[in-house]
Amino acid sequence: MKKSPIANCQLPIEKEFRWTLFLSRSAIRLSRSVLIFTTTVAGIWLFLPKPPLLDGVSFSECIRDRNGELLRVTLTSDQKFRIWTPLREIAPDLVDATLQYEDKYFARHPGVNPIALARSGFGVVRGNARTGASTITMQVARLRFHLQTRTPLGKLRQIVRAFELERHYSKSQILEAYLNLAPYGRNIEGIGAASQIYFAKAPAHLTRPESISLSVIPQSPTKRALHADRANRSLNLAQGNWYDRANPGEDSSAREFSARAETERTFFAPHFVQQVLTSSNSSDVITTTLDLEKQQLLERRIADYIRTNRNRGFRNAAAMLVDVRNMDVLAQVGSADFFNAAIEGQVDGTRSPRSPGSTLKPFVYALALDQGLIHPLSILADAPRSFGDYNPENFDRDFLGPIRACDALARSRNLPAVELASQLANPTLYEFLRGAGVSLPRSEPLYGLALPLGGAEIKMEDLVRLYAALANNGELRPLRRTKSDRTPSRGRRVVTPEAAFLTLEMLNVPRPEIGYVDSTNAAPVFWKTGTSHGFHDAWSVAVFNHYVLAVWIGNFDGKPNPGFIGRAAAAPLLFQIIDALRASWPEPNAPHQPPPNANLKRVEFCAVSGDLPGRNCTHRVEGWFIPGISPIKTCDVHQEVLVDVATGLRVPIDDGTRLLRREVYEFWPSDLLKLFERAGLPRRSPPPFLPGTESELTARSGNPPKIISPAEGNATVLETSTDIPLRAKTDADVREIYWFANKSFIGKSQASEMLSWKSARGSYQLIALDDHGRSTSCQVDVR
Repeated sequence: MKKSPIANCQLPIEKEFRWTLFLSRSAIRLSRSVLIFTTTVAGIWLFLPKPPLLDGVSFSECIRDRNGELLRVTLTSDQKFRIWTPLREIAPDLVDATLQYEDKYFARHPGVNPIALARSGFGVVRGNARTGASTITMQVARLRFHLQTRTPLGKLRQIVRAFELERHYSKSQILEAYLNLAPYGRNIEGIGAASQIYFAKAPAHLTRPESISLSVIPQSPTKRALHADRANRSLNLAQGNWYDRANPGEDSSAREFSARAETERTFFAPHFVQQVLTSSNSSDVITTTLDLEKQQLLERRIADYIRTNRNRGFRNAAAMLVDVRNMDVLAQVGSADFFNAAIEGQVDGTRSPRSPGSTLKPFVYALALDQGLIHPLSILADAPRSFGDYNPENFDRDFLGPIRACDALARSRNLPAVELASQLANPTLYEFLRGAGVSLPRSEPLYGLALPLGGAEIKMEDLVRLYAALANNGELRPLRRTKSDRTPSRGRRVVTPEAAFLTLEMLNVPRPEIGYVDSTNAAPVFWKTGTSHGFHDAWSVAVFNHYVLAVWIGNFDGKPNPGFIGRAAAAPLLFQIIDALRASWPEPNAPHQPPPNANLKRVEFCAVSGDLPGRNCTHRVEGWFIPGISPIKTCDVHQEVLVDVATGLRVPIDDGTRLLRREVYEFWPSDLLKLFERAGLPRRSPPPFLPGTESELTARSGNPPKIISPAEGNATVLETSTDIPLRAKTDADVREIYWFANKSFIGKSQASEMLSWKSARGSYQLIALDDHGRSTSCQVDVR
């Protein structure tokens, strides 16, 4: 039966329909599969765990000076040099060069470059795996998680880690991590350490050729590391390859750049840096107060001085420079040579307790000024004196007799300093030092009166703090070694501003002539020297401009040297450093002025007695004193007397029977007059009275004696097993003193001599009567 035309048309339509249906179902299945795959991938992507990027990675501590100069890079816990450097502080040329050489498509791939992976896989199959497929993200994964990527499983782990990093971190964070972890040869990791060690500069200051030379090292760090003594052929070839691949279109001058390491490992100010590291809180970057230029200046001066004076047995020295305005330690040289084991160079002389010699004397005088014992022109006695069992001597074993306080300090006389120290109270010198934070492990009686002469050991850094207190108007402040250290707005008051000012004024003395070119325009230097007992240590400390500088010469093993004398050994080096500092960093010379609103007055004094001048004082000088505190009185040394013209003898009154003339003589106390005689300094003493002069008249013409032994004005408890010394100060015209106990005559002595009294127990009224009938008394209890 023949089919109809309609039936013949339905067959192709049905086939077409079935085909369309098949395609539709296939598309649906495909879409579903794609959706499932996409959903699965998205789910995996979204739920990829967040790996640590740089958490737990240790970085080197980078210690810098106040101007940003690198002082030291420490090793990390895994013995690497690795300096943390933010991406913003890396030169754009270095970033561009690294991307061009390592990963051109870093900004566009999701952590893995599939084309590069396929190309590398094809090369592996053909046995020619010369093309790397690792992206920067994959390298971060390998470096961060220490993956072994030479096996398929290891490579898969690397890819998964790369996806994890891309999922949770931005491209900038990943690139920053790479530049801080990439190997740059030897034990150097990260661009921060590489830039500093190879080129001695921060990554932000790298030039384009330097950036290129560093960018090619991570692919083969062992072969391409920079060296200080030679060019690296492998590195130079790699740089040429970079230009061929990057095609930057530059001239050949940059391409011909031959990279070399700039210097050896940075190791400046070793003692200072070690102290900072010991007290730091593990910060990646520590900015210190040190000034590297000044540090190196001190180091050069010390090295030159030791080399020049080696024939004198000088082998070691230490020095410290501090800015008193903020107490910043600008330079700290702990030894002449840190690496010299023969001198124990790694010992820090600025922190090692040593005998300071006489460098503590200024603080005896500062306390004496505060306690009203002296003013700068007071007359002190530089004479033999026993303090119990202690018999101090001067350095030159000589005595100068009466001497001004300012001269006694300037000339470092021992006896006046010990005498003043014996009179200090609330505080004593020991209490002052303990209160200032100076470590004194023994009790005060064990140090005794040897303390102002170097009887206790003290650190240079403590000595510098004390002298800085004088420069800061008596305020003691701690030293600062890092910028993070707080600077207190006010320090702790240890002496008054007036005493601090006057003490510095007393230290403004001519400098030694050794190596000194005189300059009348030079700013003043307030300085003091010290020599330890036995010639173990020579010191010199100075306040100048707004600095304190301390210098020490000696041996850490304590070996003595007769040349270790402060003025001859340490002072020349001190002034060489001061001159070099002023030449390199000139500052205006400001006069030394009293602090604002200070309780100070400048007046005329009698140049001979140190008292306010009377009408008979012809020689006068100007000086400072503290009103209400300083022991000020009108001079009674210069007195006008009547002299018989015929005999040259003294008469008490003008009765009109003789031809008289008026003359001025010096009426010194007997103890000081004796000192003048011993020192060979004759004084104009008054002549004796004319024979037959009534004692009543002579008694009215002078001052009564003053008992100085036993102590006048107080009940004194004494032992009867030994003789009691009796001594009194008298006017210059007294020849003899008569001693009485309860009106019983004890004996007589010359005015300047001592009388021994063997007493029974009891209470006595002790009387001293001079040969002019003038007397004084005190109560003495003998038990």
